[in-house]
Order: sequence, then C-alpha cells, then structure tokens
Amino acid sequence: MNRFFLTFLFSFAIFLLQAAHPGTSDTTQLKPKPVYGKEARVVSYILDNNHYRKLQLNDSLSSAILDSYIGELDNNKTYFLASDIKSFDKYRFQIDDLTRNEDVSPAYDIYKVFRKRYYERMDYVTKHLIGQSYDFTLDEYYETDREKEPWANTTAELDDIWRKIIKSQVLSLKLAGKSQPEIEEALHKRYDRFVKNIDQFNSEDIFSVYMNTITEAYDPHTNYFSPKASDLFKQSMSLSLEGIGARLQFENDFTKIFEVLPGGPAEKSGKLHVNDLIIGVGQGVDGEMVDVVGWRLDEVVKLIKGPKGTTVRLQYLPAETGVNGPSQELLLVRDKIKLEDQAAKKSIINYQVGSRPMKLGVISLPSFYMDFDAYQKGDPNYRSTTRDVKKLIQELQEENVDGIVMDLRNNGGGSLAEAIDLTGLFIKDGPVVQVKNTVNKVEVGMDDDKSVLYNGPLVVMTNRFSASASEIFAGAIQDYQRGVITGESTYGKGTVQTVLDLKRFINDKDEVGELKLTFQKFYRVTGSSTQNKGVTPDIILPSALSSKQYGESSNLNALPWDVIKGTPFQKRSDVNDKVIASLNKFYQERAKYDQNLKQYINETEDLKKSLAETKISLNEAKRRKEMEEAEKKKAMNKDLSAKLKNNDGLSEDELVKLKDEYLRESLLILSDLVTKRVG
Repeated sequence: MNRFFLTFLFSFAIFLLQAAHPGTSDTTQLKPKPVYGKEARVVSYILDNNHYRKLQLNDSLSSAILDSYIGELDNNKTYFLASDIKSFDKYRFQIDDLTRNEDVSPAYDIYKVFRKRYYERMDYVTKHLIGQSYDFTLDEYYETDREKEPWANTTAELDDIWRKIIKSQVLSLKLAGKSQPEIEEALHKRYDRFVKNIDQFNSEDIFSVYMNTITEAYDPHTNYFSPKASDLFKQSMSLSLEGIGARLQFENDFTKIFEVLPGGPAEKSGKLHVNDLIIGVGQGVDGEMVDVVGWRLDEVVKLIKGPKGTTVRLQYLPAETGVNGPSQELLLVRDKIKLEDQAAKKSIINYQVGSRPMKLGVISLPSFYMDFDAYQKGDPNYRSTTRDVKKLIQELQEENVDGIVMDLRNNGGGSLAEAIDLTGLFIKDGPVVQVKNTVNKVEVGMDDDKSVLYNGPLVVMTNRFSASASEIFAGAIQDYQRGVITGESTYGKGTVQTVLDLKRFINDKDEVGELKLTFQKFYRVTGSSTQNKGVTPDIILPSALSSKQYGESSNLNALPWDVIKGTPFQKRSDVNDKVIASLNKFYQERAKYDQNLKQYINETEDLKKSLAETKISLNEAKRRKEMEEAEKKKAMNKDLSAKLKNNDGLSEDELVKLKDEYLRESLLILSDLVTKRVG
C-alpha cells in the first residue's frame, strides 16, 4: 500500500516540474503561511522522538534534505545552473536549525529561483526550438537520465540540452507519421500547457514537497500530507478502482504504468503491462488523441478516468521495445472493479507427466483483505482472504488436485492478521511473524490453530511487487519448509506506519496536515528482517527488473536489513535443502531444452536491455532501424509462441491459458515437487 502513497505524493512534485511564467502568478502566493513553520517544528519533534530509526534532525540530514529538495524541483538537471546550486549551499547545514525555529524560507527561496529558470527554458523552447529545422542525419544522442550528469555551467549548455530534448520529441512525432505543421502544433500545445500550470501551484504545494524531503530523509514511507494532499489522496483511493484499473507514476516526462490491477479492463485486455509508457489519450472510438508527454500525473489521470461503460483510447510505448520502439494503440471500456475482482480466485490446470495425468490447482491472491465493516456488524458471511482461500482449497481438494500454487505476484499486502491466519492454513501452529517497535519491544504474531487445512505439495509465486503481508506469508512458508518459493525477490517493504493528525498538536485557525510515520518493523521467525532484502525465492526465475530500480532497496533512505533473535518454531521436512537442490537442477536442465523457457529467458534479457537503455538516438535512420528491429523481433516471438505446442505435456487449450510463463514454470516446478519431492 505504501508504494501508492509515494506514487501519489510524487505527483505533487510534478507540479513543480511544470511551473512556468512568473508574470502570470501573484508572487505573494510564494510566501509561507505562519502555520507552516509550526507544522515543520512539530513534525521535526515527532520524527526525532518517535520514528523507528531514532535519527536526529542534524547537519548531516540537513545536507541530504537540501539535495533531495533540489532534486524534486529539477530531477533531470535541465533548469538550474551550477551557480544556482552553489548559491543554495548557504542552507546546507541550516535546515535543521531553521525547521526547529519554525522557519521554512529555504523552500520558497529555492523555488523562486527554479521558477525563474523554468520560465527562461519555456521561453527559449517556444521562441527558438519549436519550428527549427533539425538535421536528423547527424549521429548524436540525448541522455534521458541526467541524474549523474553535472549541472550546466552556462545558459548555452542548457540551450544545447534542450535542443536535444526538442529534437528528440520532433523526431518521435515525425516517426509517428505527423507532418511538420502537426508537429509544431503538438509541441506548442504541450509547452503552452506547461506555462499555464503555474496558476495551479501555490504556497501549500511548495511546503508539501519541502516537508516530504524532510520526512523522507528518515525513510521513504514517512510522509507529510498537506490538507489538500490528504483530501486528494482519499478521493484518489476511493476512485482508484474505477477506470481502466491501472496505477500510474511520472518518470522522465512520461506517464508509466506502475501497476495493473487484477480484474480491471487493462488486465483483462492482456496488452497493457507494467513499465509501458502512455504518450497519448483519446476519448471514445474516434476522439482526438491528446499528446500527454510531460503532463502532470493528475492531469493524465483525469483524461484516463471516466464513467463506467465509456471508452478511452491509449497510445503507448510497450516496455519491451522502449522509447526507441514504435507506439501501440489500445481501446478500453472503463469499468468499476468489484470486490469479487480483487478477491482470491482458483483454477485447475491439467498436466501430463509421462503416462500420469495430473491436476494442479492455482489460487491467485491480489491482496490480503478483510471486510471489517461486515465483520463488526456481525455478518457471518463477511469476506476475508483466509475465509475465501479456505473455501477455494476445499473445492480444489474435492477435485483431487495433486498440488497447489499460491500466486502472490503484485500483491502489495494489506491485513497483517490475514497474513498470519492464511499461513495457519498450511502449518500446524506456531509463530508467523515478529514485530519490533521503537522501544525495541518484540511481539510475536502466532497461529494458534493446531489444525492444518492443506498438507500437500505447495508452491508460492512472488515477484518484485509482492510486498508487506505477502512477504510475511512467503517468508513463513519458506522458513517452515512448508512450500517452495518461485519467481523474483520480493519488494522488501518490512516496516509499519501510522498516521498522526497534526491538529492534535497544533491549535491554529488554519488547517494543518497529517504525518505518516514509520514506527514498527517486521521480522521473520528466524529473526531475519523482510525489510530491504525482501524474500529470496528458492528457485529464481528470469527477471528484467533490477532491485536498484524497483523495490525498497532502490530508495537511498530505506531502513536497512538486519537480524534479531529468532523465535522457536518447528520446521517441516517437506522442502529441505536436498529437495530445493533437486528442483533447481530440474529447472536448469529445462532451461537448456525447453523452447518456451528459452524464449522467455531471451525476451527477458531483451526487456532488461530496453529498460536499462537511457540514450535516445537523434539519427532518423538509426531510430527507424531500431523500430523495425523491435517490430521484427516481436513478430518472430509471436510466431514462435504459436509453434510451441505440446512440448511440455500440456494440451493446446491449457497452453493457451498459460501465456504466463512464470505461472507455467511454477506449475512445472510443482509437478517436479509432486513426482520427485524426495530429490
């Protein structure tokens, strides 16, 4: 869940990246209200005394906060000059003292400089770059990720950076079939919108972003919500399941698919995936396709969301071909995702091993949920993860399945109690998780039910976006040697937050915000934390996602992994080291001859290269060649997939169901566990 807090908060930083003409806004709006200083002082006191990390706001944190705030304003180093950055050094070791003294002026002083630079850039773009004749035969590149690049020393250096930015955008539009007048019109609309956005950015927005650089210096899940941010977030969450069923985030001028929600139109289409980049949005079957490159995240969301039953068209760049590849278009009918779509589901896959027919059950679990309202009202049929999964397992047992796969991919967590109770369906009894608080007190979450619902072969699938409660369940199954974990290492979110309303501490006529504070940490029964490292699978499947970019460890300020004293528990012998070694051996052998797996490994490597590529060629011939090669490879893979039938004992119908290679491979691992579980 905390990923979504951060994604939403980040949209406020995007306001900053699109603030423009200083002459169109009342500069008095850029002054802090007195209440902001009070909030800053109270937040700093709470962090110093109640945050799990036990850090003090000092000179060292002050320096990190300054760098973070500058980065929020200009994350790609395309506005500030090196001289600006040097002038901000006067605040480097002062933010801690100023914050305690109710002084938040650095936020506004730095932002005013940013706004001035931003307007200079917009003015240069519209007057000198749009409409310019570009030579696309030159062999030059634009580096999209400028985080490690130096700050520009002169305006001329910035001019050249922006020349490449606009040249790249012109080339992209040209390759999409746009004429020169259409290209110029699209770019003028794009940058005119940026200029107008300053009217939507005010003093509260500046303070919100600034305070989050302070709170996130402690850890990425500790956040400040301004009154407006809190209201918008609650509204966003209440509407988040109506539309196309995808969560978005902003990255390098693009709106990126952050998560595809189970049961939504995007997921059901089978065409929109994590890391795809949305570049255009159209209403209805034939409405104008609006270019949304560089738009604020919330503005893009407004275009995509809409009433159930209406149609939206998306133009997007698939992750597999990246920014250098051709765009695709997708038509989706908006819908509301019901609770049933988010609930656990089951399916049965028929499999043939030699002459032995086999039934393998699959339970997909999108989240750890519980209908607390129905429970508190005494409804005997209230919905919960454990109750639903228990029913599904009983149905699978009636079908005499030989084994079960629990699919926790993209499960961001939820109820801790449900994670404990669900684990209890697979173990006799005992501890499931340890929770340590800020005063080092450790509490143990126990499964007290001695009954075991399912005692057969078990595989648990995880990926990089399995987090929190998912990691507790997967970790417990692994520690008890109750099942085999397959897939990617999990997210590594092993902390717990609580929300504090600041009006409990501040009596003021103006509204105040809220603080989401990290105050506890999860540990496995072995004593190992799930924080930062997550859960490492017993059998690691191919992945294109780097932990340096995706997951808790990608955050510099994330709490570290550590170990506390384990708690006594009784291991089983179902999945010992010998069994794991045998299953890994079978998997490695399969990777040599199984054409489906070999193809998937190759595709994963291609995707990994695409995601890692940050340089865009500004040579038209090279870009066309890259697009043609991407299309050719995509067609070859599609053709190969059509030819790969019956090589693994699955019927053609079953193979169609298993376009999902992770699930297919996990089922093969489960079949190995069923037939060769003693190694």
